[in-house]
Amino acid sequence: MSDSHDVIRVGLLGCGNVGAPLVQLIEDHQAIIRARSGIGLEVTRIAVRNVSRDRGLDLADGVLTNDAESVVDADDVDVVVELIGGIEPARSLILAALKRGKPVITGNKELLANVGRELFEAAESAGVDLLFEASVAGGIPLLRPLRESLAGERIRRVMGIVNGTTNFILTRMTEEGSSFADALAEAQSLGFAERDPTADIEGFDAAAKAAIIAGLAFGARVVAGDVYREGISEITAADIAAAADLGYVLKLLAVAEEVVEEGGGEAAIAVRVHPVMVPSDHPLASVRGSFNAVFVQGDAVGDLMLYGRGAGGGPTAIAVLGDLIDAATNLHSGAPGAKVGTLAKKRILPIDEVQSQYYLTLDVADQSGVLASIAGVFGAHGVSIQSMQQKGEGDEAHLIFVTHLAREADMRATIHAVKELDCVRTVGSLVRVIGSEA
Repeated sequence: MSDSHDVIRVGLLGCGNVGAPLVQLIEDHQAIIRARSGIGLEVTRIAVRNVSRDRGLDLADGVLTNDAESVVDADDVDVVVELIGGIEPARSLILAALKRGKPVITGNKELLANVGRELFEAAESAGVDLLFEASVAGGIPLLRPLRESLAGERIRRVMGIVNGTTNFILTRMTEEGSSFADALAEAQSLGFAERDPTADIEGFDAAAKAAIIAGLAFGARVVAGDVYREGISEITAADIAAAADLGYVLKLLAVAEEVVEEGGGEAAIAVRVHPVMVPSDHPLASVRGSFNAVFVQGDAVGDLMLYGRGAGGGPTAIAVLGDLIDAATNLHSGAPGAKVGTLAKKRILPIDEVQSQYYLTLDVADQSGVLASIAGVFGAHGVSIQSMQQKGEGDEAHLIFVTHLAREADMRATIHAVKELDCVRTVGSLVRVIGSEA
C-alpha cells in the first residue's frame, strides 16, 4: 500500500462473519475503490478476542490485537469500524473514537436503537461521520436513501420485511405447508436462525430496526422500547391457510408511520412490529425465503420498494464498505457527509390508539342467533365487520372475520366481550390486515 496522503487507514473492531469478508473486500476491490473514490483503504489494526484463530485472511504481523482501545487510540487508524455488537463496550469505544475526531461505521442495531441519539450528538459535536447502513437491512441500501435522497420528502409510512429468519419460516409454512416448529428447525439447520431464535421469532431484532428506520424517516427520537412488538411463534398452519383463502399472505412487518391526530397539530409517530396479512398482489407478498424488502410511501415520490438480501456476511460487508468509502472520502476532503439531523421529541402513538383492519377467528356453537349475538358485540364497541366466513358445522363451526378500520383498544374490548358469550367456545388468532383501508 502506498504511503501517500490519499490512503485512509482503517481500524476494525471485530473480525467475524462480517469483519472477515470486509477485510477481503477491501483487499480485492482496491482498484475499484480508488477509481471510484480517488482514495485507497488500508486495514492497519484489527481487534479480536482470539488473535490465534485462523480467519482465512493474509494479514501482516501485528495487525491483530485483543486490545480494542488500542485500535481506537492508534495514530495509524483514521477511521474505526465497529462490528462487535451489543451495547458495551461498543458504545464506549465509538464515543472514544468520535472524541478523537475519527469517523465511525457500525452495523450495531441494538446500540443505535437504544443510545443512538447520544452517538449522533457526539458525531455532530466532533464534526465527523457516524454511518450505519448495515444496521437495518444488510446489503440493501435503505438508510442512505432515507437520509440523503429523500431528505426533502414528506415520508408518510415505511413498512417492510426486515428479518430474514421469520420471512424464511413463514415462506416455508405458506409454500410447503410446514408447521412452525418444522420451519424453524429447517431455518436453524440452514444457518438462517440461531440456536436460540428468540430475538428473531419474537420480533426483537425487527423492533430495533424499526426504531432506527422511524428515527431517520421522521426525524424523531425513537428507541427500541417505543416499538410495539409481536412475534410469529403463535402463527399456525390454519392461519396461513385462512389467509390464502382470503387472498392474503402472512408476513412479519416492521411499520413506522406518521399519524395525523384529530384536531390537527403535529403528527404523532406509530412504530410497531407484528404479523400482518398482506394482499397477495402487494409487492411485499412476493418476497420469499430469507430476503428482505422495505416499502416507502411519500407525498411526492409515491411508492418505492427496496429489495435484496438483508443478512449474511457478504451482503452486510458490502453495506459497511459503502459507508467506509463515504466516510474515508469525506475525511480526505475535510467535509463530513449528510447528518442524521436534530431528532425531535414527537409523540409515539400507543398501540391502543393505532387503527388497523383485523382478522379474527372464533370457534362457536352452531346454533341460531350466534352470528347476531357476535355482530351485536362488535357493533357495541364500534368495530364494523367487513366480511365473515363460516368453516365447518356443529361442534366444528369456525367463524372468520375481517373488520373495517378500528382502533386497537376497541378491537381488544370487542374480543374481551366476545369471550363472555356462551356461544363462543374459543377466541383464536387476531392478526392485523393491510387492506383497502389500511
